[in-house]
Amino acid sequence: MAGGWARDGAVQDQIDASVEDAVQRARARLARGESLSECAECGDVIPEARRKAVPGVRLCLACQEEADSDGGATGGPNRRGSKDSQLR
Repeated sequence: MAGGWARDGAVQDQIDASVEDAVQRARARLARGESLSECAECGDVIPEARRKAVPGVRLCLACQEEADSDGGATGGPNRRGSKDSQLR
């Protein structure tokens, strides 16, 4: 299916690599270790139910929502695109 100088299966390889990168970024963002009893940002108490549900939690729900919304843009699709795909 790939055209130009790309070998067969190159498009799927790009998709697989992009998915693997996204999975690695998500795993890197997971908290590790013991949960904090107070938020690292604002100092509010983190409810016990949240500490049990999210091992290694460091932020209260409000601060976590703010941090998630400030996540920014990721690389987007086809970051590893070949010259052939960039010319389309």
